[in-house]
Formats: sequence, structure tokens, C-alpha cells
Amino acid sequence: MKTVLVTGAKGFIGKNLVVALKRRAGVEVIEYDIDSPLSALDEGLLIADMIYHLAGVNRPERIEEFTEGNLGLTRQICNKLRQINNKPIFVLSSSIQAALENPYGISKRLAEETVFDLGRETGAAVFVFRLHGVFGKWCRPSYNSVVATFCNHIARDMPIEISDPAREIELAYIDDVVRAFIGIMDGRTPDLEGRYCFAKPTYRISLGALAETIRGFRESRVNLFLPDIGDPFVRALYSTYLSCLPTDSFAYALTQRADPRGELAELLKSPRIGQIFVSRTRPGFTRGNHYHDTKVEKFVVMEGEAVIRFRHILGGDVIEYPVSGQEFRVVDIPPGYTHSIENVGQNDLIVLFWSDEIFDPDIPDAFGMTV
Repeated sequence: MKTVLVTGAKGFIGKNLVVALKRRAGVEVIEYDIDSPLSALDEGLLIADMIYHLAGVNRPERIEEFTEGNLGLTRQICNKLRQINNKPIFVLSSSIQAALENPYGISKRLAEETVFDLGRETGAAVFVFRLHGVFGKWCRPSYNSVVATFCNHIARDMPIEISDPAREIELAYIDDVVRAFIGIMDGRTPDLEGRYCFAKPTYRISLGALAETIRGFRESRVNLFLPDIGDPFVRALYSTYLSCLPTDSFAYALTQRADPRGELAELLKSPRIGQIFVSRTRPGFTRGNHYHDTKVEKFVVMEGEAVIRFRHILGGDVIEYPVSGQEFRVVDIPPGYTHSIENVGQNDLIVLFWSDEIFDPDIPDAFGMTV
């Protein structure tokens, strides 16, 4: 069993790290935060095999709190470790702002030196991470990250203020930070620049582009365009945006097109993957009876009974594929075959469709022909 002490356990990074640590077998986590008694810290230091020191102050009411919260607590921890002669692996969460000559940066830099001194004097393994702006789930708006602020405000249709849209910032995603931290426990060598550790990858983006990207996430519920989740940064931003939604806004309605046959609704669109839509068809009705020159599709019956029919447009026999919601069987729709799907069951037919391209009414690539 490995005992791990996490200070700042209730903070943004702390919550994510503690959850990840608790998933691991053979790890006991001791959580310490600002509302914990000091005795709990002393007890944790006594038995810790590893310390993740995340606690700190970045938005105090008094300037002096930078020194008290960032340097003072770090000194207290290091002095206690010397006193009890415990030499756990020590990971300090610092900031790239430690290189700046402002009260926050100075307090973080002095805390770093305190940890480096501990390592030199005791032989303990110490790792100081200078983190870029960290974003991700559970990040607090107007406190932890501009990403959280933009996500929170845009999700609630609130205005955001950008003094310089062209200003670029460098960001790190919380899962990558947690992975880098836990990598120390697993004996992996961190990304180093000199004596400082960094969580990689990082992403650079202008404030204007960041706001535009996040607004696109909100608009995607209307235009149905899936964000470019092939880009790891966009995928991380989108995950963060969804985590910032109000709890009464997780669900949203799709626009339905209805006729006597039933209803059809578009679900997702993407220039990379095409389009997904879903239909409900009443018993005895048929959809389709058209063909495509180039477009291809996939049909999956989710509920009900149907027959999918094909006929080559240049002639030939009708080909039939009976399909059922009990099978989750995929049927490919090749070009050059007119095709239809008929509800032959007693109940509504629910079908999920995928097309390799987004429907363009100016170039529909769908030509009517009865199977």
C-alpha cells in the first residue's frame, strides 16, 4: 500500500488528481485542504510515501496572502519533513508565473526554492512543475482559468470581455497534468526544461479564437455541426464546455420533419464524417425509392421490423434484406442502387442513418426511382 498526501485536495487540480489516484489499487489517499485541521496535515506528513503539494493562493484579498499561502505553507511542510526525517517523493505544483517579478510570481518562486532546498539537504526526490494555464472539468469561472470563464458565460448566454482578442495564451489540459503527476509515482521521467517539470502537451491560442471556438460549441446545438474532435485541443475544450453547462441544460431538442410516414431529424453533421440522422416510420409506410451517384449511407434499425430493398439502376432483380431492431445489423447503401426501407412490423420503425456527406439542397445527389 502506498500512502499519498494531497494538499489543496478540494481545488480544481486536486479534485481531478484525487479521483484518479483513488481509482488505483494499492493507493491510500490522504486529503488536506484549507478547512482541514493542521493535525491532519502533520499526521499525513508522518506516513506519506508521496506528497502532491497543490495548495496555494492565487486570488487573495490581501497581497500578504501570496506569501502566507504559497511560501508559508510550503516551508511548514518542508520543515516538518526534516523534523520527522521522512523523505517522501515530493511533487510541487507551481506556475510559469514564478518567473515573473510580481507578488504572486515571487511567492511561487520562493516556494520552489524551498522544495529544491529540501531535496538537496535530505536527498528526497523532488519535482517542481511549472504549469501553464490549466483548464478542464471542475475549473472555476472567474478564478482558475479564462477557459472556465468563457465556457461558463457563453453556456449561459452571458457577455464576456476581451481587452485584446489577439493576445495569445498557453494552456494545459487537466488530464495531461494529472497524467504527468501520476507518471512520477509510476517512475516515468517527466518533461524537463532545466530543473523544472512541465505537463505536455500545451496549446497556444488567442483570446479571440478561444472565444470563437467556444461560441461554436454553443451554436452546434442549433446547426448540429460536431466540433473538430480530431484536434485534441478542440476535444479538450469541448469536454470542458459541456462540464460547464447548467444542470438543467444537458438536453436539447432536435428539429423534426414530419409527414404521414412519420418523423425524421438530423442529429450530427461534420465535414469529416458526414451526417447522422434518425427517423420514425409508421407501420406499412416506405421511405427512400431513390438512388445516389456518389453518396453512400449506412442504415441501422434500432427498433421494429423492416425490409430494405435494392435494385441496380441499370437493371436487374430486386434484392431484399429483412432487418430487425433485435439484430443491430448494419446495411450499406452503395451508389447506383435505388433503395427503400419499408416498415413491415406492427409498431413504429426507428432507424439510425449515416451518410458520408452533409445534405446540400443545391447538389442533393438523390434521384427518385422506385425500387
